[in-house]
Amino acid sequence: MTRHHALKDNEDTTPQVTEEKLRLLRNKIHYLMGLYPSYQGALLPSLYAAQEIFGYISPEAIGEVSNITGVSAAQIKGVACFYAMYKTKPMGRHIIQLCTNVACMIEGAEDLVAYLGEKYGLTPGGTTQDGRFSLVIMECIGACGTAPSMILDSDSYDNLTKDRLDTLLESYK
Repeated sequence: MTRHHALKDNEDTTPQVTEEKLRLLRNKIHYLMGLYPSYQGALLPSLYAAQEIFGYISPEAIGEVSNITGVSAAQIKGVACFYAMYKTKPMGRHIIQLCTNVACMIEGAEDLVAYLGEKYGLTPGGTTQDGRFSLVIMECIGACGTAPSMILDSDSYDNLTKDRLDTLLESYK
């Protein structure tokens, strides 16, 4: 299910780190630690919880996860940077994960990346000025037979063209 949200004028799109969110994260980490035999086992789901709460793995979230699990902040940063599923900086409300691996590249993914830059000012790793979209380049999303493909939030789209991309992005306000 996709969440559609209209950007209001002057809406602040920067994720906020509040004491309430930190408390929510602490409670979630303590719950997760009860599900795993070691503190390290709860690390990945704790980072995912932090990302859900803050929209990305904030430095404050790394500190909370480190304090509770006993895993060093450096190790947590290493884990967060290693996995593509974790976002280590604020992201747009909608995340475009565009595949540029061989099949998608042959079918025009690089043209789509260039088009996103030209039309939306969206570059790989970047976010649109209005905070609506972030672009993440993916190595493979497993849809080679219907390339070029992307995942937009949690929805998959195949056989992309510039026109189809425009239509899809318009529906994610």
